[in-house]
Formats: sequence, C-alpha cells, structure tokens
Amino acid sequence: MIVLIVIQVIAWLIAFAALLSMVSIVLVSWRNGISPMPTSKSVRSAVAVEVNRIPGYSSIVEAGSGWGTLGMDVIRQCPGKRLTGIENSSIPLWTSQLLARFGTRMLRADEGQNLLHGRLRYVRGDIYSSSYEHADIVLCYLFPGAMKRLGDKFKRELLPGSVVISICFALPGMQPVRTITCTDTLRTKVYVYTF
Repeated sequence: MIVLIVIQVIAWLIAFAALLSMVSIVLVSWRNGISPMPTSKSVRSAVAVEVNRIPGYSSIVEAGSGWGTLGMDVIRQCPGKRLTGIENSSIPLWTSQLLARFGTRMLRADEGQNLLHGRLRYVRGDIYSSSYEHADIVLCYLFPGAMKRLGDKFKRELLPGSVVISICFALPGMQPVRTITCTDTLRTKVYVYTF
C-alpha cells in the first residue's frame, strides 16, 4: 500500500513539474513574441556551410538559442569556431545547457580528445541588451519585430566584416549578400549579411 502511494505521489510531482514547465515556456514565449523553435536538419546544414565560408577562428553568438540544436550542429560541423547561445526562457536554456554538457562529452575524436570542449556554451540573457561587439558571426532565428530591433544594434556594435546569418526573417533595410533556400518542407530561407 505504501509503495502504491509513493508511486502516485511521484507521478503527481512529475505531472506538476511538466505542467509548470509548459506554463513557463508559454509565458516566456508570449512575452518574447515567439516560441523557441528547433531548426530542421537542412537548415542547420545550410547555416554550417555559411559559417564555414568564414576562414579561421571565429566567435559566434546565437541570439535566441532556444533548444540548442542549431548551435550544437554548427559547432560540430565548423572546426575552429566558438559559439555562445543567448536564451531567456529557462526550460529551453536548461535543455541546451544539458545538451552542451553531455553531448560534447560523447563527441570525441578517435584519439580520445573532446573536440567541442570549451567551444559551446549557453547563457541566460536578453538578446536586446547583450553585447555583440566581439562577435564575428551572429546567428538568428527570430521574428520580424526582433530583427528590426536588432538591426540597429548590429549596425552600432558589429565590427566591419562581421556576418549575420538569419533564418526565415530578413533584416529590414539591408540587402543580403546571399539568400539560400533550404530543401526542407517549408523551403526555409537563410539570409546572409556582411557588415
């Protein structure tokens, strides 16, 4: 009888935690104007190709890193790059931090070295007040209002030669140097800008 009560209490706690998690995601999504959206494999690959066009070591900032899938794939496919993801929604942030911690430990070179160690991190932050001054590349999968708001910030803070890669939504008033149409079901567009 006691075992049954303990199992029921645990089940209720898990259900309550799941409900709180969903409420948290909904509230932050409502405040942000968009929910965290994972990117398709073809979009992640297209972004990685664009990141690899930039030679040498680069510092990447992902504005609104969501669940961390884009950042993980980019770092996996782009040697010599470092990525910091900025996210303000707790559940996606914790998920991406776990992905970075445990996922990078599983991806080791044949000789036992961790190729991703120190190259990927996710932090809590506000994409509008965070600094982009040291970013060589900025990745965005946001919405039109955010792109408009960030466009002026990028013009003020990014160094000449910095690149912004935006998924789905263009930077208003700027002409991309390249627009890639991905092979996913939605035919997602990836816009590439040089500052």
